Amino acid sequence: MFDNTPVLGRSESAQEVTNKVLRNTYALLGLSLIPTVLGAFIAINMSFSFAQQHPFIFAIGAMAVLFGMFSAIEANRNSSVGVFLLLALTFLLGLMLGPILQHALHLRNGGQIVGLAAGGTGIILLTLASIATTTKRDFSFMGKFLMVGIILMIVASMANIFLQIPAMTLAMSAIGVLLFSGFILYDVSRIVNGGETNYVMATLSLYMSIYNLFTSLLQLLMGTMGSND
Repeated sequence: MFDNTPVLGRSESAQEVTNKVLRNTYALLGLSLIPTVLGAFIAINMSFSFAQQHPFIFAIGAMAVLFGMFSAIEANRNSSVGVFLLLALTFLLGLMLGPILQHALHLRNGGQIVGLAAGGTGIILLTLASIATTTKRDFSFMGKFLMVGIILMIVASMANIFLQIPAMTLAMSAIGVLLFSGFILYDVSRIVNGGETNYVMATLSLYMSIYNLFTSLLQLLMGTMGSND
């Protein structure tokens, strides 16, 4: 299903290699949604009492596990082990959707909100991926701005664990939608312009952008449309 060729072959043009990486990335991205959905369904019925009682410790622990998985995937980026590790990561991230999905589904219109978040994420992905693919414009200049933005968001999120300011949560969600939309444009542009030639790492980057876009959009919709009546 996937071609593990990491570099330009003698008989292939640069465009053929780029197309191959793009096809493999989209195929693996589609496959990665299966363990994500499975993990999310399992998580809906799980107890996250520890995360609720100790949110800061849970957040630090989750980040440590995720960065460990990122390192393992990168170390195995040119083998099938990297694919299996990526799928394991997407299952884990599906489980981590549990708290926000439980919160959303306890709202009167929770099912509608989750559906809108998923649909909105899909529309944004298709639109931005099409722009990056058809225009072939190089959006690599966005990289530094996006990285600064993500660092600031992480710091603000950690601070808000203690502050618990609803308006701050809503503002960060709105910023997150813009930020991770930018990351999708950046990620696809890197593949199209040959900046990323490994489909495992390309999928990891694009998946994380989509995942965080969905959670930001879901949080934003819960804050603006959620109803407990």
